[in-house]
Amino acid sequence: MQPQFKAIADHALLVTFADEISEAAHASVIALDHAIATNPPEGVIETVPALVNLLVSFDPIITDHIAVETHIRVCLTALNIQKVSGVQRVVQVCYEPPFAPDLEAVSNATGLSREAVINAHLAGDFHVLMYGFAPGYAYLSGVTPEIQVPRKLAPVRDVPAGSVIIAGPQCLVTTLMMPTGWSIIGRSPTPILTNDPDHPFLFNVGDRVTFKRIDSSTFARLTGEDAHA
Repeated sequence: MQPQFKAIADHALLVTFADEISEAAHASVIALDHAIATNPPEGVIETVPALVNLLVSFDPIITDHIAVETHIRVCLTALNIQKVSGVQRVVQVCYEPPFAPDLEAVSNATGLSREAVINAHLAGDFHVLMYGFAPGYAYLSGVTPEIQVPRKLAPVRDVPAGSVIIAGPQCLVTTLMMPTGWSIIGRSPTPILTNDPDHPFLFNVGDRVTFKRIDSSTFARLTGEDAHA
């Protein structure tokens, strides 16, 4: 898999491994991220892994695109690409009303019962691909094909933090009240924002995620929020 290099302004280089999301492309992203962390080019400030590419930011006073690319190409010759296997995380989720306003729509779109949609979501093999859009928004791959649905035509406003949302092959647990065009199938009491400045989010890129079903009474006990109030 030969990556493509693209200069971003005067201070960054984007290394892209594929045009579409795949586990192989993401494994290459993570491997390159680790290689740069182990042997960083002079002047590099930060690397940001994404779905199929890696953004490498640098100080343009110290180095430039050509020098950074040359160093990265050397890293690529000895890249140790392995299956991404981070820490296993468990995220609790309640699929009961009113926490799952789009569960019926997903059921209708897929031809599955509500219970079958829930079971398919619980059976997903999820791992963290990247962070983006908002603080703590960890994009997870692993939604099983039978419940993959497209984004809505129009976003919904004021979606609560903790909402478990899906679109296509991806899943996300929201951390802020924000609009979304993804389908809302549950609500999680599991804190994603940790308030720890050294490790501000529950997940690291590459971590695996398992969803654990809870009922509304458990949700209320954990959060103090009564679903039926």
